[in-house]
Amino acid sequence: MTAARPAVSRRLRLMGAAIMLGAASMLCAAPAFARGPDGIADIAEKVIDAVVNISTSQTVEAKGGGDRGAMPQLPPGSPFEEFFDDFFKNRRAPGGGSKGGGDMQPRKTNSLGSGFIVDTSGIVVTNNHVIADADEINVIMNDGTKIKAELVGVDKKTDIAVLKFKPVKPLIAVKFGDSDKLRLGEWVIAIGNPFSLGGTVTAGIVSARNRDISQGPYDNYIQTDASINRGNSGGPLFNLEGEVIGVNTLIISPTGGSIGLGFAVPSKTVAGVVDQLRQFGELRRGWLGVRIQQVSDEIAESLNIKPARGALVAGVDDKGPAKPAGIEPGDVVVKFDGKEVKDPKDLSRVVADTAVGKEVEVVIIRKGVEETRKVTLGRLEDTDKVQQAAAKAKEEPAEKPVTQKALGLDLATLSKDLRAKYKIKDTVKGVIVTGVDGASDAADKRLSAGDVIVEVAQEAVSNAADVKKRVDQLKKDGKKSVLLMVANGDGELRFVALSVQ
Repeated sequence: MTAARPAVSRRLRLMGAAIMLGAASMLCAAPAFARGPDGIADIAEKVIDAVVNISTSQTVEAKGGGDRGAMPQLPPGSPFEEFFDDFFKNRRAPGGGSKGGGDMQPRKTNSLGSGFIVDTSGIVVTNNHVIADADEINVIMNDGTKIKAELVGVDKKTDIAVLKFKPVKPLIAVKFGDSDKLRLGEWVIAIGNPFSLGGTVTAGIVSARNRDISQGPYDNYIQTDASINRGNSGGPLFNLEGEVIGVNTLIISPTGGSIGLGFAVPSKTVAGVVDQLRQFGELRRGWLGVRIQQVSDEIAESLNIKPARGALVAGVDDKGPAKPAGIEPGDVVVKFDGKEVKDPKDLSRVVADTAVGKEVEVVIIRKGVEETRKVTLGRLEDTDKVQQAAAKAKEEPAEKPVTQKALGLDLATLSKDLRAKYKIKDTVKGVIVTGVDGASDAADKRLSAGDVIVEVAQEAVSNAADVKKRVDQLKKDGKKSVLLMVANGDGELRFVALSVQ
């Protein structure tokens, strides 16, 4: 098997040569622009002195025993990686032995990233994860000048940090462009410090916009195939005007190197974050005071919304701005401050980007009719959890005092004993679920014993017979599904659409 590999390898090399020659022939016939825009070199020359390397150090406690101390956290492929690898692996513990004892002295670890200057007074933008937990931060200019920097502020939710340093000579700064104007296929340029090789320029196109990869509550990434690797984090993504239209933040890769799936925080988001960090040292995001969930096709059908869109209000904070504005659970937000809301992520982003204290118009759909409410936004505290509906997954084996069966559910009127058994607060009103058919749609939607049905098709229910009656009526009306408002024991609400067939 091993002996066959060289022959196969030779055949592959010959085939590769043929393909390359064929490609070369085609390139000769293709216009020069097919190789990429000619302006890349001019743009890179214009902005490269505004791109900096970020060097950080952190003091860590060394472990005893066989631990030989902390090795600097250098990017894979760094010219110093092999040196430090040999140094730390071959170093012996005090006393000449290779084990035991151990050096208990704290040691410093180092890491490298990228950043860019946005103000000639010495203001630098980078990623929060580049400088997180650092004891010392240094900015390294393109000419090698190293200057100590101070932290102005960070925003963990967008992974943006702002630094400042005292310039020792005149600086070049870059401006933010409008990331909303980016088009798919548009050429972009990344400059950074991959694998500690500073001043590296790569080019590619915008592969996608508004990409949500579940990294945070405000995901809205620009996807690019421009080569981005470890150490590029915090570096700028430029358009062909030399404007920053994104901050390179992460890659998706099974190997740790670029495979053409790089992601940048769009400049529209970054610019707002940077302004607030410079002004306040923190983020002051708008707050609506609602819990929201996705409007599925089944929920949309139940609410007579075509097509499925918007953010379904699953709960309203008693102390939040939405409460006095008259927004209620079951409302679907389809427009906020003049901007269309296609899904819950859209609403989260636009609310967060809106100024605290601003009065905005919120368009909702309630029972199939559009209404407009005016809301004065509050401020989202950093300690607040991302507001979203979550299903309760607790199920306890218990005796089932069944009074009615509907939708694959065993239902009972709430009693004092049932409240105590399932730990249901006195403020929660409705019909309790005491059992779920494992083969039913209700089981698939994660309804469980102890959940309380508060509303059926946006009408309150107080006993099991009410639920049965409403479901039977919906079947007669030809409805395919029924919308339930469901509460857990603490009164947190969510909406579930179940098939009535």
